[in-house]
Amino acid sequence: MTSTTDRRKSNTFYVILIAGAAALGGFLFGFDTAVINGAVAALSKNFNTNSVLTGLAVSLALLGSAVGAFSAGKIADRYGRVKAMIVASVLFTISAIGSGIAFTIWDFIFWRILGGLAVGTASVIAPAYIAECSPTHLRGRLGSLQQLAIVVGIFIALLSSYFIAVSAGSAESPSLFGISAWRLMFWTEVPPAVLYGMAALMIPESPRYLVAQGRETEAANVLTKILGGNVLPKIEEIRQTVLREREPRFSDLLRRSGGLIPIVWVGIGLSLLQQFVGINVIFYYSSVLWRAVGFSEQDSLTITVITGAVNIITTLIAIAFVDKFGRKPLLILGSIGMTVTLGTMAAIFGNAPTDAAGNPTLIGSAGMIALIAANLYVFCFGFSWGPVTWVLLGEMFNNQIRGAALSVAAAMQWVANFFISTTFPPILQYFGLGSAYGLYTTAAAISIFFVWFFIKETKGIELEDM
Repeated sequence: MTSTTDRRKSNTFYVILIAGAAALGGFLFGFDTAVINGAVAALSKNFNTNSVLTGLAVSLALLGSAVGAFSAGKIADRYGRVKAMIVASVLFTISAIGSGIAFTIWDFIFWRILGGLAVGTASVIAPAYIAECSPTHLRGRLGSLQQLAIVVGIFIALLSSYFIAVSAGSAESPSLFGISAWRLMFWTEVPPAVLYGMAALMIPESPRYLVAQGRETEAANVLTKILGGNVLPKIEEIRQTVLREREPRFSDLLRRSGGLIPIVWVGIGLSLLQQFVGINVIFYYSSVLWRAVGFSEQDSLTITVITGAVNIITTLIAIAFVDKFGRKPLLILGSIGMTVTLGTMAAIFGNAPTDAAGNPTLIGSAGMIALIAANLYVFCFGFSWGPVTWVLLGEMFNNQIRGAALSVAAAMQWVANFFISTTFPPILQYFGLGSAYGLYTTAAAISIFFVWFFIKETKGIELEDM
């Protein structure tokens, strides 16, 4: 006879497996956004493009992600979370193949926008699905798998691009079978993209979605594997919160008096602040950044890899503590840490002497202090705003509006990502590195008060009670 403990272990293992499969979307999300880094210079040379066109090739994928995120909730509510994952997998695969065979910069941009649609879709579906399939006591840890998968995806993309470029001599050089190294960088995304689709075909549909569709027998089977025991009271509880005579619409997010309902504004605020603290400047421009302040190209690449590793380790810390300490304490602690570390970098870069080209040069201990501050900043983001934002977005909305609300919040996150990524170079050029980091410091300081006044703790609360 199976003991209760064994059954609970079996249920937990099952939930981890299906959450891990969904989080593969996060891995591709990270991989796809980072794989372009190693190929930028080669693209520009191969297609003979100016800086504006090259910049568009990189940044338009982010706007594609915003569109993908905005439409993902509608697809997920109409066809199910799993079918939305399969759509994302197909788009990832086609985009990766197309980017590697691109003939002109224009069809390359098209393939990247297609990949952006996939990234946006995955960014909405994974947190929603994981939240809806997780037992309450594990929901924070499992929700953090999304961010862990993203940062591992970024790290693997940077590492694989680095090894492909090094083995070929450069990103423009011929590699295997005479194919340019930069094309192979994009094709390395194909195997995980196909694996994501295969994994999606093997996992069950979200029980909350199934109840909303009137497929309660299927929902009961899934919940039995997740929770064990008598799940009929849970089915009834879900039924009360998803009961509707029509499909959810974006108009469900509006108040009768006009404007969005407050909880949606909170979700948008979380998304915007996660980007406005400048984290993607570190990941998109880190090697450029460190070279600008006097480090060699090789040292800059090494620092970038170290920063990626720090991000992975700190996300593991969040997974360990998010269900123990709660979401709000981690966010506040992270905000304070980011304000101090970004402020330190702003002061160092703002007061550094400049070279003939106008770039700051860090003399003596200033370079080491900036480097330590940058990695401590990533550490503070990694255990707080990185994973906890995704955990909260997956669980803070009620069952009826989750798909639509998460779509709006995630779409705003991608718009903010686009804004921060495209404004950094001109701010760097016209106002300097100190001013750029001063703006990110201000956003980090604002985030302390935002969390204190607007974020409600969700640790230990059932999704049906949100």
